[in-house]
Amino acid sequence: MAKFRFYALWLCLACILIYLIQIAVPGFTDLFVLNQSSYFQIWRFVSAIFLHASPAHLIFNLFALALFGLILEKLIGGKKFLLIFFLSGILANVVAVNFYPASLGASGAIYGILGCLAFIRPTMPVFAFGLPMPMFIAAILWIIAAVLGIFVPSTTGDIAHLSGIAVGFIYGLFLRLRRKEIKNNYGYKVKIPEDYMRAWEERYMRV
Repeated sequence: MAKFRFYALWLCLACILIYLIQIAVPGFTDLFVLNQSSYFQIWRFVSAIFLHASPAHLIFNLFALALFGLILEKLIGGKKFLLIFFLSGILANVVAVNFYPASLGASGAIYGILGCLAFIRPTMPVFAFGLPMPMFIAAILWIIAAVLGIFVPSTTGDIAHLSGIAVGFIYGLFLRLRRKEIKNNYGYKVKIPEDYMRAWEERYMRV
């Protein structure tokens, strides 16, 4: 079984520390945020994940990352969890920077976590939109909200959210299919040579 290393909490801590640096050091955010003028500075596709625009932005992301991140890490292990976090976050930034002046925040990565959970634990109860509901219903509602948000002027990166959750769906589907394949392996028949069986019968089944 994969070791549980609380990577979600370590990522939360990294976001908090980096936000404190953003506040304390003028110009720090500009050095690491992803925007259309810095598209070819590859490290910004990663660094922008850990930047946040406001305390509210940070707090909402920390809550979702800690809650759903710990659940997902427990289910799939730390390495796979980190893979989906960074893969979703980076690809969400790749898409978002083509639609927004700048991209920052862990939302794309968090939506990837949500999408992955929706595939591997679709009936898991969660509290969303003020109501308890299965995880897959919550994911559908989050997608609808993001799609509607695209047409409503706001500072929310809804296109990044959709990109992240799409990556999560794909990876969650892969894990679900892979898990079925592994489970099916336990059902394979083990062939025992006939002479072994006859020897066993002669020794232990005589009457």
